[in-house]
Amino acid sequence: AQAYVEAGAEMLFPEAITELAMYRQFADAVQVPILANITEFGATPLFTTDELRSAHVAMALYPLSAFRAMNRAAEHVYNVLRQEGTQKSVIDTMQTRNELYESINYYQYEEKLDDLFARNQAK
Repeated sequence: AQAYVEAGAEMLFPEAITELAMYRQFADAVQVPILANITEFGATPLFTTDELRSAHVAMALYPLSAFRAMNRAAEHVYNVLRQEGTQKSVIDTMQTRNELYESINYYQYEEKLDDLFARNQAK
């Protein structure tokens, strides 16, 4: 790890850390920020952000958490569709169109496009 730091690495990602003390020891040895990969079903326990912070971890990744949850939700919806022939019974679990647009700033994007097209037409 020290060779990576000497070669210019500005952050390190130690793989499969199983104890908080290992993060502390690693961080103290290399003196650059440490990244933790907190993925479900891996070797690293699901440490809290407070635990990681106390172990000198600067950044944590949760690369599959949302994806796994979305897959489970999609699987449920498809099972309902297959069994009931409609999604009516799961509508209340879904994000509305307006909620989606708000989360991706769709309306602001639309305004910017309108402004851009208006400027181009004025030329």
